Amino acid sequence: MKTAVYYNNNDIRIEERPKPKINNGEILVKMRASGICGTDLMEWYRIKKAPRVLGHEMAGDIVESRSDKFKVGQRVFVSHHVPCNECKYCLCGNHTACEMLHKGNYDPGGFSEFVRVPELNVENGTYVLPDDISYEEGTMIEPLACVVRAQRIIGISEGQTVLVMGSGISGLLNIKIAKLKKAHVIATDITEYRLKMAKECGADEVFNANVELNVKADRIIMCTGAMPAFEAAFRYIDRKGIIMLFAIPNKNISIPVEDFWRNELGIVSSYGAAPVDLEEALGLISDGKIDVSDMITHRLKLEDIQKGFKIAGEAKDSLKVILTA
Repeated sequence: MKTAVYYNNNDIRIEERPKPKINNGEILVKMRASGICGTDLMEWYRIKKAPRVLGHEMAGDIVESRSDKFKVGQRVFVSHHVPCNECKYCLCGNHTACEMLHKGNYDPGGFSEFVRVPELNVENGTYVLPDDISYEEGTMIEPLACVVRAQRIIGISEGQTVLVMGSGISGLLNIKIAKLKKAHVIATDITEYRLKMAKECGADEVFNANVELNVKADRIIMCTGAMPAFEAAFRYIDRKGIIMLFAIPNKNISIPVEDFWRNELGIVSSYGAAPVDLEEALGLISDGKIDVSDMITHRLKLEDIQKGFKIAGEAKDSLKVILTA
C-alpha cells in the first residue's frame, strides 16, 4: 500500500508498505479522506519522532473487521487518541490527561491507503458516519471536537466578548462555536483572505493583527503560534478574563504576573478531545448547526502530500487541505 512517510516538512516520501494485518477486536479501514492539521506542520514538534507516518483526521470504509461492534462496508471516522476510561483522570472526566490517550495511535497513520485500528480505538474512538456526512466532512470531526472541549473549559457564554487571535481553520471553528453560544466575537489575522473568511464564519468584528486594538475581552482564544500575538493577548484580556492556549509558540512565553494577580486573570490550555467532545462535534455537523464544508479549500491525492504541506504551510488562500486515496 502507499504510505506517506514524514522526515521533515520538505521531505515527505511515498513509500510502499505491506497492508496491515488485523487482530481480534480490530478493524482495517480504507482511507477515503485525511486532513492536514496545523499540528502536522509544527516541524519543531514533529521532527523529534521522524521518520513517521502522520495523519489523525481520517475517515474511510471498513474493509476488514474482527470486531463484533463494526462490520465491513460501514463508513467511519476514527479517532487516533483514545482514553482508557479506567484511570483516575478518566474517572473524574479528565480524559485528555489519560496516559493511554497520549500513547495510543492507529497503525501506521492517516496518511496511508489502509489503517489498522487497534481494539481500544475501535471500542472508544470509532464512529459510524451518518449518510448526511461526507468523508471530507468526517475529517473535520476531530478538529471541531477540540474546539468544543476548549470552549467548555473556559466557559464561553452568551454576551461575552471573545477575541479569537488567528483565523486559520482552528480560529474559524472557534468563531463558529462561539457564535453558536451567542458571544460577541472579534477575530484577528495578518492575511486579508482569512479575515474575510472570519467575517463569513460569523465574526462580528475583524482586525488585522498588526493593528493595535482598543478592546478588553472576557475570553481570548489563541489560534496562532506567533509570539507577538501572545504578547498582545496580555494587553487585550479584561479583568477576570481567561486566555486559552489553543495553539502554542515554539518557545516559552513570559507572563505579566502582577497583572494576573491584581486582575485575577487565568491562562489555560487544551489538548485534544475526549469521546464526549467527538460525539458532540459529530452531532453538530450532522444536525447542520456547524457547517464545515466551507472550510475545505484544497483536495489532493495522497501522492501529492508534499504539495499539500506546501499549500497548508504557506497559508495564503488555503484553510483545510484534504488528502484522498
